[in-house]
Amino acid sequence: MKELISNLKGDKGIWSFVALLALFSFMPVFSASSNLAYLGHGTGNTLGYLLKHLGHVVCGFAIIYVFHKIPYQYFRSFSRFLLPVVWLILAITMIKGTVIGGANASRWLQIPFIGISFQPSALAALVLYIYVARYLSKTRETPIDFIESVKELWLPVFVTLMFILPSNFSTTALMFSMVVMLVFIGRYPLKYLSYIIGMGVVSLLFFVLLAKAFPDSKFFSRVATWESRIENFTTDKPDEDDYQIEKAKIAIASGRIYGLGPGKSVQKNFLPQSSSDFIYAIIVEEYGLLGGFGVLLLYLLLLFRFLVASHKAKTTFGKLVVIGLGFPMIFQAMINMAVAVELLPVTGQTLPLISSGGTSIWMTCIALGIIIGVTKKEEEIEQEQKEAAKREEALQRLIDEKILADEEALNQDFSIEDKMSNPMNAVLNK
Repeated sequence: MKELISNLKGDKGIWSFVALLALFSFMPVFSASSNLAYLGHGTGNTLGYLLKHLGHVVCGFAIIYVFHKIPYQYFRSFSRFLLPVVWLILAITMIKGTVIGGANASRWLQIPFIGISFQPSALAALVLYIYVARYLSKTRETPIDFIESVKELWLPVFVTLMFILPSNFSTTALMFSMVVMLVFIGRYPLKYLSYIIGMGVVSLLFFVLLAKAFPDSKFFSRVATWESRIENFTTDKPDEDDYQIEKAKIAIASGRIYGLGPGKSVQKNFLPQSSSDFIYAIIVEEYGLLGGFGVLLLYLLLLFRFLVASHKAKTTFGKLVVIGLGFPMIFQAMINMAVAVELLPVTGQTLPLISSGGTSIWMTCIALGIIIGVTKKEEEIEQEQKEAAKREEALQRLIDEKILADEEALNQDFSIEDKMSNPMNAVLNK
């Protein structure tokens, strides 16, 4: 174990907070998965779901370990080649996507012969953020031409979002917001950025108008769901999402300060997505406001470590990669918590590192591995600088010792000459 821990390089704070979130996730997932265990005339045995979550977490930490060993500069070039591959996967998902867990959208892709399903939009987000960081680091020292930036930066961004928008508006909005934040930090001209935001709003309105013109098209089927969720959030009209929110608020109110205790949640039997989208409500019900604030504090501490890692990074690409991969993780967590307390409409965003689901955990772990890889590189640079300083100090000490030794030898030679010359001087004086 000590040897394994010694091989974990990079920011130890990030490693610690990620481990704490992952360890804590087992208790609410084990408790909240009881309703899934009873679905479809199940036996109610939640042990299988716990073992499945254990497998996801173990694989996730293996992913972090592997990716943090890869020099992060390699991902700079990978993003250019992976982006077209991601577009192909997203296109296939639009055509042959499947529905999992009763979700009202085809967002998952089944891998043939393996039987594993994953959500391509999560992979697309990682590749897109790295691609944007690459572009911004490349143009940091040169003036940005708007037309060229549209071709090289914004066209790939809008193509990626176009593939995701029909089935997942919340993920599209989150990705676009994070890209805007990243280019703002990367000092993209504000005048040009305002043009891009305007283009994004117009594109969204055009998509909605097309949905209104072709209401029976499967391609635009999710628009009605967006409208109902927004209407449900702004009015008191009863809806399926309203049912979920009401149960979530009942769970949070039942938890009070100290909670009902681990495994004693009542609303987990009524919330359809209690182990994923609404797991924060179950956490507050079982562990109270103290548990809820504790989870929030861990995410804020993780955000602080991301800020420190970004500040310490020696390269512009390293700084932007930490921000581009780390901030969306925290924003997603905040959105999940805000939905549970009805500060936002229902979005379907999971709680990173805590909600059940392989895709969410693994993609989060890939991002964490790359971030830790950036901090590992900076640690190696600092270590090399310290070793170089030690070598220089040792060399200077040897030089000083040699000079002192030469001075002592020279002084001895002078004293011998004086002794030999004194008798002669005496004889000469006589």
